[in-house]
Amino acid sequence: MKKKIKSQNIIKSKETSTPLVDVRNLKQYFDIQMGLFRSKPLKAVDDVSFTIGHGETLGLVGESGCGKTTVGRSVLHLYDITDGEIYFNGKEIKGKTSIEKFRKESTMVFQDPYSSLNPRMTVADIIGEPLDIHKMYKDEKERNEKILELMDYVGLNSEHAARYAHEFSGGQRQRIGIARALAINPSFIVADEPVSALDVSIQAQVINMFEELQNSLHLSYLFIAHDLLVVRHISDRIAVMYLGKIVEMGSTEDLYNKPLHPYSQSLISAVPVPDPNYARKHKRIILEGDIPSPLNAPSGCPFRTRCPYAKDICAESMPEFEEASTEHFIACHRWQDIN
Repeated sequence: MKKKIKSQNIIKSKETSTPLVDVRNLKQYFDIQMGLFRSKPLKAVDDVSFTIGHGETLGLVGESGCGKTTVGRSVLHLYDITDGEIYFNGKEIKGKTSIEKFRKESTMVFQDPYSSLNPRMTVADIIGEPLDIHKMYKDEKERNEKILELMDYVGLNSEHAARYAHEFSGGQRQRIGIARALAINPSFIVADEPVSALDVSIQAQVINMFEELQNSLHLSYLFIAHDLLVVRHISDRIAVMYLGKIVEMGSTEDLYNKPLHPYSQSLISAVPVPDPNYARKHKRIILEGDIPSPLNAPSGCPFRTRCPYAKDICAESMPEFEEASTEHFIACHRWQDIN
């Protein structure tokens, strides 16, 4: 009999008993107006828990609209969270003072390098803005030195400092965004699909830069993406989201080599493998129907309306997170029957 844990229990990383980021039962609901004097909550994130260790990368994957970006923004308190607790280095982030302190040690790299940079500011001003906000220099000379150092970190030349964002390619713009994120010397970065808007060849360069920065600066990442090959390359562990909930979480190799949840199995089957023999033996698992609206989520397991293995119990209750093997967790009533 495998061990079960409640969703509110904390899933610890292997690296340390005190994780850098500890998210407990995070909920993020948005009130949607349904008519005059009537609203309905859209459950973008519903009871999500995870941890990220020091120097670790947790990949967060799932279909568009499943709540990945909302998780990242909520963790950084860019939204006022509906419910749940977020701890950083063992201390709960609650109240204005602790949020301000947290924002000096955490930051975000946004998805679209074309819209996340102010077109009226030079590269030096874009990268230097966090330094200005947090007053992280003594004089103008120190400010300029820090900006040039950050540019060098991400592979930009000093001559780029006086240029504007529209003068750069997509990959260079994302490097500017990463340099801006590094300005406050963070220990935790939320990377929200940072390479999805870039060409494949540029994606590899940016991903390699993320890894180099992590090794040299001991950064921790919440890496949000829908490209499973990218996530596999950079992540230590992966969490799979569906309709606002995490349905499976485990080490990268465990999740890729033996996905247990039907939704994870479908996602992994869609990853192209350059081996015709493998492709003939492993057919892609096509899911029927569309992802339900978070406004009208199905009862019980959120995946049951598209799951080929669904039974009556799947409609009756949301399955608890169950430890199928060491550090490999799944939320599925029937995972033992179908694997």
